Amino acid sequence: MFWSPKKEDNSIPPGLEALLPSLTDAQADLCKILCLELGQPHLFRHWGKSEKDVSPAVKRRFIEQLEALDEAHPTGLHGYITNAKTLLAGSRKGENPLDGWKPSVPVGATFELGSEEYNRVERIGRHELGAVGFVLVAGGLGERLGYPDIKVGLPTEQVTEKCYLQFYCEYILALQKGYAAGKTFLPLCIMTSKDTNKKTMKLLEKNNYFGLKKAQVSIVQQGNGVPALMDNDAKIALDPEDEYRVMTKPHGHGDVHALLFEHGIIRKWVEKGINWVTFFQDTNGLGFHTLPLALGVSVEKNLIMNSLAIPRKAKQAVGAIAKLTNEETGETRTINVEYNQLDPLLRSSGFDDGDVNDPETGFSPFPGNINQLLFSAEEYADALEECEGVMPEFVNPKYKDAAKTKFKKPTRLECMMQDFPTVLKGENAERVGFTSIAADMCFSPVKNATSDGMKLQKKGTHPACAASGEADQYGAVRNILRSMGVTVEDREPETFNGVSAVFGPEIVVAPESMCCPAEFREVFTSPRNVKISSRSSLVIKGPGKLTIESLDLDGALVINCEIGANAVVRKLKVKNDGWKRVAVEDTDDVLLAMKGYRLEKIKSLDLNYRKNEEGCKIL
Repeated sequence: MFWSPKKEDNSIPPGLEALLPSLTDAQADLCKILCLELGQPHLFRHWGKSEKDVSPAVKRRFIEQLEALDEAHPTGLHGYITNAKTLLAGSRKGENPLDGWKPSVPVGATFELGSEEYNRVERIGRHELGAVGFVLVAGGLGERLGYPDIKVGLPTEQVTEKCYLQFYCEYILALQKGYAAGKTFLPLCIMTSKDTNKKTMKLLEKNNYFGLKKAQVSIVQQGNGVPALMDNDAKIALDPEDEYRVMTKPHGHGDVHALLFEHGIIRKWVEKGINWVTFFQDTNGLGFHTLPLALGVSVEKNLIMNSLAIPRKAKQAVGAIAKLTNEETGETRTINVEYNQLDPLLRSSGFDDGDVNDPETGFSPFPGNINQLLFSAEEYADALEECEGVMPEFVNPKYKDAAKTKFKKPTRLECMMQDFPTVLKGENAERVGFTSIAADMCFSPVKNATSDGMKLQKKGTHPACAASGEADQYGAVRNILRSMGVTVEDREPETFNGVSAVFGPEIVVAPESMCCPAEFREVFTSPRNVKISSRSSLVIKGPGKLTIESLDLDGALVINCEIGANAVVRKLKVKNDGWKRVAVEDTDDVLLAMKGYRLEKIKSLDLNYRKNEEGCKIL
């Protein structure tokens, strides 16, 4: 049960009045506004009413927390509470924020890996890869996964054991060396939280920024949340364990836009020659395969904002990207619409069947949102400066009674980064679209504990846990190779800790070797002469020039082509004991316990090509 005030007048309580002379002018003004204008005197009403009243120092600590919350929110506590009252009133009345908006299919393009159209658009996007800035939304800890550290520190897979942050940094470095011609440092900005900031900095510093220059990495820290609200009057909730602390809750990843504006990040990037900004999630190892494809779509369709999307079935529990037109003003916006809102919205707008699958594709014409965004940098910087990065907020209280007068637990206002199109005006609002491709090429987040993933999988939903994330990384590379004509046999599904996945063949390609399907085609020049058996494992690393003309792999092969080397693999047949996955049941190793297995590397052929071995061929 959370602390609740009694009915009271909006005056300054005596306990606060006595403390005001010892506060700074700014602190005193904030407290007065909270009491006299915003209806929050209950925050101080209990002061001085107990024989065990706390010291003035504890009360000042409380006011310092209020001050910090005021400074952290883009519109301050005044704006936050005022907006909360409006939104809560609308929620209680059952108002639909989408009333008056008519949905239609947005601008965008859907692709199949390996098709001529995919390859054509990808070629266009590759020309843009040398001018991309990266924004990593990484505010999360791994506690939900059973991992006691930051999520970006999780290994992406067991073959190389590279963590997600290392993988992302090495990808950026590969683009920088391959496409920026040494002229531009491709920047990375990481949004952290209070819980993850120090650990993220420590991971970067310990590993010398994984090859990036310290100056090209920016860290922006999200605030300590926003005040929880306990009733329809937007009264701020006190911590049930400490009535001299405000209960706070996360405000949402939409804060990233305000932080980028506050620190002037994007404008600085534009001035240094960055043309594009991509946003990506902390544990999605598939996120970059299709970056050049999305860039190509943005170029061809002149988009300011482009959402990477996945095909979704009608009524599937995934947010959908839709174009909305206001029937009164004609204003348009292309935004994420929650799946439970889309179907009734379509029905109320003249689409009698609601959200249905297209007979030709078998999917809804409204693709699924995965929160991977691509912006045209200059227009994004302009829009940020106009709106100061402030995203629209929403509220979703859980009511205890039918009259909607009481909450089951305190609520809060939230904001989402994908709602950025709501701040675009005029013609710019029309320049929003999507790039859609199968999820197995672009989306496999690690966000659930293994036990939760097992339950989801039994219901037919992707488990989104550590084991599935690893398996899908191997699978994406297999898909790329198959799309070119390489023969890759699938291994039978394996089950560990109740989660089933196709883990093999394990194929890991370092970004410095190949970072998009087009680069795979440049390495595998005769793909139909390459065969990889189901029990195989293949690792390719190194930035040297590698050509694979013909290969018959039945086991484990590791190829390292060092910088300056020029190697050709021709008529190579490999057969050895390879690697196998072994179940692990009782272990103190957290990472092994999460997945329920370890990779046992029994035997492999290791080929190392060095600079002086130019033209080396294996017969």
